[in-house]
Amino acid sequence: MERGKLIVVSAPSGCGKGTILAEVLRDPKFYFSVSCTTRAPRPGEVDGVNYNFITKERFEALIAEGAFLEHAEYVGNYYGTLLAPIEENLARGKDVLLEIEVRGAEQIRALRPDASLVFIVPPSLEVLRERLMNRGTEAAEVIDKRVAQAEQEISCRERYDYCLVNDKPEDAVADFKAIVRAIELKVEK
Repeated sequence: MERGKLIVVSAPSGCGKGTILAEVLRDPKFYFSVSCTTRAPRPGEVDGVNYNFITKERFEALIAEGAFLEHAEYVGNYYGTLLAPIEENLARGKDVLLEIEVRGAEQIRALRPDASLVFIVPPSLEVLRERLMNRGTEAAEVIDKRVAQAEQEISCRERYDYCLVNDKPEDAVADFKAIVRAIELKVEK
């Protein structure tokens, strides 16, 4: 059986990566890696689906064991990607998708040169602002911060192997699937 591919996906908040990945993950050839965190679940979040919610002590023990592919501390909470389920699924021939922010993607690039990195961008920052406003879940000043953060993150896209624009979700899904196919067909050197 051919080994699966490790694919890291990053995008600023509001770019539609969740929508794209939800559609792609309908295909059983993919495994989506659920990250661990020490933060408390938000309303509606499910342990093992949105995150694996664990204690800070357990997280630190896992760090000491070398159990994470990548991890970071953000606003007083740990976030990380467990290595074992990734390796198990790659060995089974599944393509493993990781939804990781830019710093985590850089860690993975350094540790796993076999990983392919995909960055998703909005058609423009104005469209992104409009999408965030249409959610109706955040105040204008929070949206301003998210757009400023998105601008910084988008400037990192040249560090990725692929960049796709999510203008229309159906086109973005097709583009993502085409990228995955190109990754699968790449000749290993």
